[in-house]
Amino acid sequence: MSIDLPAGDTVPLFGLLVRQHRMRIGLTQRELADLSTVSVRAIRDLEQGRARRPRQDTVRLIADGLRLGARARADLESAAGEGRTSWAVKASYEADPPAPPFAVDVQLGREPETAVIVDELATGAERLVTVVGIDGVGRTRVAIEVATRMHTADRTPVLWCPVTGPTGGDRLSTLVRAAADQLLGDGTHPADGTDAIAALVEIVADRPPLLVLDGVREVAHPGRLVQLLRDCPGLRILVTAAFPLGVPGERHFLLNPLAVADEGEPFDAHAPAVRIFMERARRYRPDVDPDARETALIAEICRRLDGIPQAIHAAASWLVVYDIATLHHCLHDGPSGLLHHLAGPDGGTNLRDALERRLTTLPTAERDLLDALCLQGETFDLAEVMALTGRSLPDSGRAVRALVLRGLVRPWYTGGQSRFRILHLVRAAQLCALDVRV
Repeated sequence: MSIDLPAGDTVPLFGLLVRQHRMRIGLTQRELADLSTVSVRAIRDLEQGRARRPRQDTVRLIADGLRLGARARADLESAAGEGRTSWAVKASYEADPPAPPFAVDVQLGREPETAVIVDELATGAERLVTVVGIDGVGRTRVAIEVATRMHTADRTPVLWCPVTGPTGGDRLSTLVRAAADQLLGDGTHPADGTDAIAALVEIVADRPPLLVLDGVREVAHPGRLVQLLRDCPGLRILVTAAFPLGVPGERHFLLNPLAVADEGEPFDAHAPAVRIFMERARRYRPDVDPDARETALIAEICRRLDGIPQAIHAAASWLVVYDIATLHHCLHDGPSGLLHHLAGPDGGTNLRDALERRLTTLPTAERDLLDALCLQGETFDLAEVMALTGRSLPDSGRAVRALVLRGLVRPWYTGGQSRFRILHLVRAAQLCALDVRV
């Protein structure tokens, strides 16, 4: 319901009711503002239809200032939510704060990383954290663990949105996906004119959640994420992405592969990478019980796979065909064999394709540098980059930093100096690609 104004605009029912109740008891807008603690400007905008989406606390304060009875208060609240589903969604959101997806597996070897991210988000030290790293490193799994701990600690609402995958069928999940599309896409509103971001802010403003955007590829308008954080104080956003988004105020969190022993170094049979291999291996061969020699081979397999959990999962799945020694041999039988085993024996879990897609979409300058470094060897330092490219130290540092943040190169500290190691899988893929191009 609305009334026509002489200028041809309309005033929503909420604004009309506020004006009627105010005039009935003989209050000016200033007097109502004093009684309700809502600003004169806000009351004027609501009565004139310039503001059409009052927040729940605003409705409550105005109703208190007008001294409305139960029936009149209910009518005012209903008018505030006229034509929207957000009030019902908001009530459900506050009564039962949404939780993150349930993880069926135990997270191994990520306690330091998880603890840091939880502390930064829970304390508000960071409000936008983007977890970056190579495909298969476990970005989503870490995000689930972070969200679960925050939800468990103080019932922090968690709005989980897989950017490219299916969402829940409830109205809140649908709204979150629509808001994410506006945030990350071209920024336009849906065909029905709904501003999903504004509707989301209205629902969560009184109890800010952790918003998780899983699998972001790019952000067309970075300023929209910044504006969302301004509009909703207390909101925290956790993003998983292949590389940083370039949003002002963004905290880049590089998720490195699991630690593995260098070639020739003593291995740890209880290291997380080895434990992940064994946990996955027993799904395919429950009777597997490696002796000391086979455990050493498993540690070497994990090293060749760079400690990347999804690559370890894929390799372990080959135990339906191979014994441990044969699998070890296959992973040392040249780059093509190494990459082939990133797909499980059933053809799934094809990390190889994801890795090759990432490499082919590198900016030309980064790809050329990576090509040159791969031809030179597995490890390098900044002096070698300067010699290869003729660039200055700062320019060389920026170039290497870009490769590090994409998860293709891993920092390596030895003798008090910084060196860098190209991941075995990355080098294998690049060398295969170079053979094709040559």
